[in-house]
Amino acid sequence: MTLPDLTPAQRTELELLARGKQDKSRTMRDLNQPETPEAAHALLLRAGLWTDARTPYADRLGAALTPVALDVPAFAPEGRLDLTHLETFAIDDEGNRDPDDAVGIEALPGGLTRLWVHVADVAALAPADSPLDLEARARGATLYLPDRTIGMLPDALVEQAGLGLHDTSPALSISLDLDEDGNAEAVDVQLTTVRVQRLTYTQAQERLDAGEEPFATLARLAAASRELRVQEGALSIDLPEVRVKADEAGATVTPLPKPEMRVVVQECMTLAGWAAAIYADDHAIALPFATQDPPHREVRGDTLPAQWARRRTLARTRFQPAPGPHAGMGLDLYTQATSPMRRYLDLVVHQQLRAHLAGQDGLSGKEVAARVAQAQMNADATRQAERLSRKHHTLRFIAAQPEREWEAVVVDRRGPQATLLIPDLAFDLPLSTPAAPGTALRVRLGDVNLPNLTLRARVVTD
Repeated sequence: MTLPDLTPAQRTELELLARGKQDKSRTMRDLNQPETPEAAHALLLRAGLWTDARTPYADRLGAALTPVALDVPAFAPEGRLDLTHLETFAIDDEGNRDPDDAVGIEALPGGLTRLWVHVADVAALAPADSPLDLEARARGATLYLPDRTIGMLPDALVEQAGLGLHDTSPALSISLDLDEDGNAEAVDVQLTTVRVQRLTYTQAQERLDAGEEPFATLARLAAASRELRVQEGALSIDLPEVRVKADEAGATVTPLPKPEMRVVVQECMTLAGWAAAIYADDHAIALPFATQDPPHREVRGDTLPAQWARRRTLARTRFQPAPGPHAGMGLDLYTQATSPMRRYLDLVVHQQLRAHLAGQDGLSGKEVAARVAQAQMNADATRQAERLSRKHHTLRFIAAQPEREWEAVVVDRRGPQATLLIPDLAFDLPLSTPAAPGTALRVRLGDVNLPNLTLRARVVTD
């Protein structure tokens, strides 16, 4: 039977196998082909029934691919601290569509500076055990694919709660009163109303370079905070990052710039997570606290091989209802609190903080642990689907330019086998070469196999 002779029923059977929805295929047996999702994928490509733009990984892993279609309530009237007089900025990558955090400062007596980190008040619209909460828990996280985004929550909620999408926004705001050296004198959590201006990292960096406030003060506070965390053992991993975008016509891989303002915002978000954890610990609030064991060995240096090796020493972050140290952050306690639109456990943090502010009983530690278990299982599938889909479209990008030579660096080796990292693609692959770690090579990539997500590298020069 030739490929064009496939019946509609056989095509459906092959698609189900390729998508991981069934284990066996009579059609594959009849064609003397392995009954694997990868083999079915390859056959669908050869038959022209799928294009190379099609990615089956989210299906195979059970990640939700349909938008959330639940009703979103309006914000209910409630007492909020009015902070609309303070300059507040949501700083994101260009094209960001779910602005869920913003930063600002306020001068205090005695040389202190209050750092405000405002977060979209998603828990006001998705309280614990509501239909929106249950749906977000089942998904675990927003699914970011190169060709589309599938939200953990409805687009209508993002439009209503996103910071800077309206003249004023309700927020759950975390504050830290910091001295000149970055030490926190006090932390607090409040419901607020804020007026937010949206900026890209490039725009914010231009204002920092011009010495404008509050960007200069934010940068100074972030640097001081970072230095304190480094003294406590915080680790820095600086490896290439890229943005992968795709459609039916092709794929693009673009290296992500790393302006100082990106690091500043990241540090502000870290401080907010630390402050939320302190506040919860002080008030005996059960949260999904993030913890991490110390690295199993020390790696020194700032080269790519050192960064690569340092990342491999890190244990996986664990979430538990009681606080504990996070070694990678250099913090004695920590929680993720700034992305409730796209990470379910952040939403749980907000639900618990809101319950406390309202004088209500929140979830018990046992209930938080149960949510951690369910959300992590679902979020793990989402993250894996994202990783495989990015790899798929990166291979499309490579296959479209077979004559191109790529700069690569040997970052590791095990016996005769080395690991190459291509910075422009943030892509690693194995290669048999005697080159030592740190060696720069020029390679040509070919023999791309999309169903198996593999390719071959050939050294052109070293």
